[in-house]
Amino acid sequence: MAPAPERVAAAPARTRGRRRAWDEVPRWQIYVPLSIYLLFTLIPFYWILLFALRPAGSTSLVPWPMTFEHFQKVWTDRDFGTYFTNSVYVGLATLVLTTVVALAGGYALARFDFRLKRGFMLALLCSQFVPGALLLVPLFQIFAKLSMINSLGSVIVAETVFQLPLSMILISGFIRNVPYSLEEAAWVDGCNRMTAFRIVVLPLLRPGLIAVGSFAFVHAWNHFLFALMFLSDQSKQTIPVGLNTLMSADSVDLGALAAGGIIAAVPVVIVFAFIQKWLITGFSAGAVKG
Repeated sequence: MAPAPERVAAAPARTRGRRRAWDEVPRWQIYVPLSIYLLFTLIPFYWILLFALRPAGSTSLVPWPMTFEHFQKVWTDRDFGTYFTNSVYVGLATLVLTTVVALAGGYALARFDFRLKRGFMLALLCSQFVPGALLLVPLFQIFAKLSMINSLGSVIVAETVFQLPLSMILISGFIRNVPYSLEEAAWVDGCNRMTAFRIVVLPLLRPGLIAVGSFAFVHAWNHFLFALMFLSDQSKQTIPVGLNTLMSADSVDLGALAAGGIIAAVPVVIVFAFIQKWLITGFSAGAVKG
């Protein structure tokens, strides 16, 4: 019986040895690679700000004197206010539709057993390997028969269909982490399935819903292809297509393009700044089975 305490004491000693080895790593070996990565990440952002804020024709590496003429130009002369409004509408509508439909489908995948369930899950996973360009022809024909071409509804439906498979998988994984006994306890108290889901399960899904909703919103906000193919009226275009109009075959207005890029990026940055904690929690919880 005597050797056992020695083995037990040896494990913490090895752990302390590994910790000391990690603590003895020179800090420059950590900070130098991180600084290089940060430098390559921030330089493009600074370059965009430089072109957007310095006067036209200037070659200064510092945006001084600072001007907002490029922002005014793209917002009024290039009709970016309309593009911005359309993108907000498409993004919010896609967020709501994707979240609601994925919530219903994810609950069914997590709580019910049915024939071909594994095959259905495999089909959802395989659909993520299909590029959106392959969906253009069938979607265009469907929307043409439904008289939805040149309508924001066609872009919303296309974005929702494109986002649903991954969203359903994520939400189903998150629902599996909610103990089934909580719903059963609510049933014993007299709640039906819908009421138990609304009172017990839904509040626990907030991180997952925020993650799925934000992912759908950002994708709809940035997606270029569907808006380009399904919308022909300039007054119904979205910001990605509006950025494309700033480039012509003969010349590119770099100042206006940089200002438009900042206008397109700011809402997404603000959204991620506020929901970062919920986003990380939601994706990490929905990616594993509890």
